[in-house]
Amino acid sequence: MCECFAMSPDSTATAPTGTWNSPTTLGPLTLKNRVVKSATFEGRCERNQVTDGLIEFHREYAAGGVAMTTLAFCAVTRNARGAPDELILAPESVEGLSRLADAVHAEGALVNAQIGHAGAVAAATGIRAKAPSKLPWPLAMRLQALTDSEIREIISDFAKGARILQQAGFDAVELHFGHGYLPSEFLSPKLNKRKDSWGGSLENRARFCREIARAVRERVGTSMAITAKLNMDDGVPGGLWLEESVEIGRMLAADGHLNALQLTCGSSLQNPMYLFRGDVPLHEMADTMPRIVRPAVRAMGGIFFKEYPFTEAYMLTMARQFLHALDIPLMLLGGINRAETIDSAVAEGFAMVAIGRALLRDPALLLKFSAGEATEGLCVQCNKCMPTIYTGTRCVLR
Repeated sequence: MCECFAMSPDSTATAPTGTWNSPTTLGPLTLKNRVVKSATFEGRCERNQVTDGLIEFHREYAAGGVAMTTLAFCAVTRNARGAPDELILAPESVEGLSRLADAVHAEGALVNAQIGHAGAVAAATGIRAKAPSKLPWPLAMRLQALTDSEIREIISDFAKGARILQQAGFDAVELHFGHGYLPSEFLSPKLNKRKDSWGGSLENRARFCREIARAVRERVGTSMAITAKLNMDDGVPGGLWLEESVEIGRMLAADGHLNALQLTCGSSLQNPMYLFRGDVPLHEMADTMPRIVRPAVRAMGGIFFKEYPFTEAYMLTMARQFLHALDIPLMLLGGINRAETIDSAVAEGFAMVAIGRALLRDPALLLKFSAGEATEGLCVQCNKCMPTIYTGTRCVLR
């Protein structure tokens, strides 16, 4: 991959300089450094709307020095939610979203929002969830398969959701194509068993994501940056893996609707710890469940919450496959705690890095890096932040 990331005028990133604290461009945006606060579900929405707590959550990261902070999983419709209290993008959301954008901008940072449709995961909210194919599912007796007209309506919903964010003054939108949510389900050969033009071949399975990106770009124009979060590996037998994911990345890059790809892995309901790595907070997770099921979760939860050892920048080896195959700016995600890791990633050719847990532990970490007060974050990868999403996501050590 050439280090100039040459694409179209709206899809360029400036050449890396080897230092994280140097500016770069993301489509029409100028970022003051190479660090984006990744989307981490905040657990701070009431009645599916922005709260003062949600605004303060993101204002703190903006004040801490990130170039851009990301509002996590905004559902494009009520039935697109993966949890009951997720923010729903609707006209009545604009006022609260505008206040959030203003608060972040006042701290000198840009603001991004991740938008998505939970697909099969939406069964956790009690609705009859729909997915690419009619398959058995842990949260439902059987999933319903989406019709062609329903698929097209969801594509339109993504475009409408992005437009609401644009009206609220957001700088960028992140399309969630990973973690076992609906677009990711369409990509998966394990979950997409369709025989029509939305399934079968890799090109057909990628069609849903490509149509979403096209529709969003047509709706918001070139004044807003559009990125996508793409699974490199589902982490489950028969799921999406690198070989096909790289090809999907090529398709998305060639379409020219995206300004960058953020590379990720894992599946929320099939293998969640494949994304997080580190300790499994099984007892803490069990305590968030109804009392009657807690003993079973403690006894059998290890089958679902598999443990993977943590290593610094644990997605780097997989992400390099994309770096050398795609001409589109890439964001590196996964276990980034050290300033030298960010520098190395930028020097290697990644346009930006996305950080979650290290900033959750210390929102001012980048200011400490800049001042020479720290070279590494304090996150110990205990993952006890995971169960706090139901009461307001936080680091338990702060």
